[in-house]
Amino acid sequence: MEDNFFERVYEIVRQIPEGKVTSYGAIAKALGTARSARMVGWAMNASHNIDNVPAHRVVNRRGLLTGKHHFDGTNLMQQLLENEGIVVVDNQIVDFEKHFWLPKVKE
Repeated sequence: MEDNFFERVYEIVRQIPEGKVTSYGAIAKALGTARSARMVGWAMNASHNIDNVPAHRVVNRRGLLTGKHHFDGTNLMQQLLENEGIVVVDNQIVDFEKHFWLPKVKE
């Protein structure tokens, strides 16, 4: 179950457009498991050795870079987002609503 769930999370994360972010909860809701945001976080934590999973584009529901300590270097997550045109101040995405991408909800 866990591996399949993680792979479903990665499928959604791979769809996040450059310059956009989404939240753990939005991914969970899109998967039809609205209460599993924490499991999405675990999937993102395990994603660093998996190809083409832009984990830096997943933040908490307020736009905070809560997963940044899982990236090599102290500011890698922020640098990756800034390279895509997203401004980050004090670990918070500026204009979060403007950059937020809502995954399609699974029917």
